[in-house]
Amino acid sequence: MPLVRVALREGKSPSFLTALGESIHQGMVETINVPADDRFQIFTEHPPEALVYDQKYLGIERSDDIVLIQITLNLGRTLDQKRALYRAIAEKLAKDPGLRPQDVLVSLVEVPKENWSFGNGEMSYVK
Repeated sequence: MPLVRVALREGKSPSFLTALGESIHQGMVETINVPADDRFQIFTEHPPEALVYDQKYLGIERSDDIVLIQITLNLGRTLDQKRALYRAIAEKLAKDPGLRPQDVLVSLVEVPKENWSFGNGEMSYVK
């Protein structure tokens, strides 16, 4: 059910993108009850002038390796689940592909279940 969009600077290797996707997905599976086979991800690479971010917002020192992750998902996760998700994603991305936690920005977009159609022109979660 989550749709994950990842924006980053162009030039990363296919193996970097694969590790990025796997780490994000495993973080969701482990913390917010996403089924292992529920994986929909979009990666968008940008030239430097098309990826704008503040290098010191909220006192966090960011580098040009910043990765912006937007996860659209159903309403209903608790604050503790969201905290665990942010922590898990940052920790997993630090291990593989080796991102600094300061360079991981995560944004959740929560939507009602009726806002999903996974195919066949049908509302997937509401009868």
